[in-house]
Amino acid sequence: MIGAPAPEARLALYWAPETEDPLHRLGSTWIGRDAETGAPMPQPTLPGLDMAELTADPRGYGLHATLKAPFRLTVSWAEAVVAAEALAARIAPFDLPPLAVENLDGFLALRETEPCPALRPLADACVEALEPCRAPPDEAELARRRRARLSPRQEALLGRYGYPYVMEEWRFHVTLSRRLSPEEMAVVRPVATEFLGEAPARPRRVGAIALFTQARAGAPFLIAERLPLRG
Repeated sequence: MIGAPAPEARLALYWAPETEDPLHRLGSTWIGRDAETGAPMPQPTLPGLDMAELTADPRGYGLHATLKAPFRLTVSWAEAVVAAEALAARIAPFDLPPLAVENLDGFLALRETEPCPALRPLADACVEALEPCRAPPDEAELARRRRARLSPRQEALLGRYGYPYVMEEWRFHVTLSRRLSPEEMAVVRPVATEFLGEAPARPRRVGAIALFTQARAGAPFLIAERLPLRG
């Protein structure tokens, strides 16, 4: 994807574990796809539950935590990369707290287990830095977002940034499932915790941000570039 992107193409800024991090392999196996290579991964089985269906949404997006949600470009791919590189150049690497499998409003997700003051400024900077590259969402996307019954503040953020869960509404999370019923959560959460083992809690640095790309609607997201933080 070089030069002028296709109108339906989208870009996102995510955090993703490095390929040598055991969380990359285990998390990608859990959701069923490696976003680095695009290769399918053999998933664990859950008796009585359809693992592929439970993880269809995170599988499409790839293992990640959102920093700037997917958006269509109004500039060339090269210009967007330059903006992202300039952002990464002024952000310093930092330590990520241990992660754990949690219930996030019905979704299974990896969350930080203690406060990390550097996370929110990173997310805010990612949102702001690529705003000049973002095309406004169309009415269908806005309507889809509003089905979540947004608060007045979230509605304002949607109008300003094209996404309602930014700034003070943002929460670091690595999604591992669709929204689960309480009964499903009771089964799936302990299985995910055991499957991922010690990998989420390992010490790790946030040393890069990842540019994920989607070639067209419905296509899986892939890691296009990892940009080292050099601040």
